[in-house]
Amino acid sequence: MGKWKRVAWSDESRFLIHHVDGRVRVRRLPGEQLLPSCAAGHTQAGGGGIMLWGTLSWATLGPVVVVEQTMKATNYLNIIADQLHPYMAFVFPTGNGIFQQDNASCHKARIVLECFEEHTDEFHLMSWLPNSQNLKPIEHISDVMERQLRAQTPPCPNISTLRYRCLDIWYKLSPVMYQKLVASIPRRVVAVLKAKGGATRY
Repeated sequence: MGKWKRVAWSDESRFLIHHVDGRVRVRRLPGEQLLPSCAAGHTQAGGGGIMLWGTLSWATLGPVVVVEQTMKATNYLNIIADQLHPYMAFVFPTGNGIFQQDNASCHKARIVLECFEEHTDEFHLMSWLPNSQNLKPIEHISDVMERQLRAQTPPCPNISTLRYRCLDIWYKLSPVMYQKLVASIPRRVVAVLKAKGGATRY
């Protein structure tokens, strides 16, 4: 468990203003298909959305950044410099921290990897296997945030409100919750190895 407490977990998650599947079920008798009272329009998922990049560790919740367009290597470098380095220096002042990122193309860009190589005295980069999403505790944080966001009324009317609500939820996350998620990592690893790439209960 000791090693996992030294990891800063990161992820990007997208949140939409409207989150509906577009399906509307209407019970009709034969011949009623074209009656206006028996027809229903589809509500499309739309109105835009935001992407959040965030990081956390056992010790403390880290920064979260709103990315309103696709994450590119240059955006990611700015986040590393402005957000990640100060966080890692604060949480792991002796330089023994480990940073986890998945294998998204912007994370694996040459300029990004070179940046990490230049700062190995500050923290180390964790190697991450493909298709290992369910091992990341922060992946479950996104699910929690999504549920809390959808439970709020009224629904988000615009991007500004969506941004405010997402950040509010993030900064109110319970340390007990994310520490439990980090503590469950050894069990998750065992479950994934037993499943040999198949589904797990996590």
